[in-house]
Amino acid sequence: MKSTLTWQGARVAELRDLTPTVREFVLAPADADAVAERWAPGAHLQVRLAADGREFTRNYSLVGSPEECPGYRIAVKRLDDGLGGSRAMWQLAVGDAIEVGTPQNHFPLGFAAPATLLVAGGIGITPMVSMAQALARGGHRVRLLYAARSESELAYGETLRELLGEGLVTCVSSRGERLDLTGEIDALSAGAQAYVCGPAALLDEVRARWLDAGRPLPSLRFETFGSGGRLHSEGFYVELPRHGTRLEVPPDQPLLEVLEAAGIEVMSDCRRGECGLCVMDVLSLDGQIDHRDVFLSEREKRENTRICACVSRVVGSVTLDTAWRAECA
Repeated sequence: MKSTLTWQGARVAELRDLTPTVREFVLAPADADAVAERWAPGAHLQVRLAADGREFTRNYSLVGSPEECPGYRIAVKRLDDGLGGSRAMWQLAVGDAIEVGTPQNHFPLGFAAPATLLVAGGIGITPMVSMAQALARGGHRVRLLYAARSESELAYGETLRELLGEGLVTCVSSRGERLDLTGEIDALSAGAQAYVCGPAALLDEVRARWLDAGRPLPSLRFETFGSGGRLHSEGFYVELPRHGTRLEVPPDQPLLEVLEAAGIEVMSDCRRGECGLCVMDVLSLDGQIDHRDVFLSEREKRENTRICACVSRVVGSVTLDTAWRAECA
């Protein structure tokens, strides 16, 4: 189901650099009562802003808890080779206007398990902060594994160390360190649950180790940022027979945003390759599809008959069917 989303104006109330590439934002909505509507750990905020003649819509995990912050707290990793959304966010200054949606939660935290393992990679730490706080403060058993490329990129590291103590395990890849996923999962008590947030490769590794340990897949929850792709991002063309049009997708813009800018209505929600609402049928393909989602199965990706418009790309050209799927509305 597509989430019900209400937009409202907001302004940037606070800025803070957590690492050389991660900046924290506190966004104050025009309706102060909106923040009073408590959101739960795992929730995310959709933001919309204009920059460089384009409109960007992005999802960011909410950090901390609504009781601690008078606004919405998010953290954004700057990706200089990304699609432009993070660069647009980093151009904002205190006092600048932005639009925010109603907080949504497709990654809810459960409290019934006897123990919880949290696994974060890079900027995937953001939803884990609120989860770790809620579990630790509620007296639940929690352990957090946090992987980053360098020591300087461990955003919220000090906060989490104060909260969890020895329950926080950090791993810095530049030092040749690797998470001992097998050992950590084997050490969990029966009935434990795990939450993973980070790159698709991290999810794949955790899922493999989880299943190897004979643990039930429903006890493993995840949120990812899709994949950076196998191929270099370049411009491509998309034919849309239902609309009698041909559009060019620039290297730095998602297919979904190009369709929306052209006035073509496409169902969407997560915008990071998870929910599958924006999946479109491929009628013909001249080239390759670089599948960057975690929604389609490996078989579906090999068949190249469907594409997630929010994250996946094409090298060459593609013809798509934009039929509205009423059963998903």
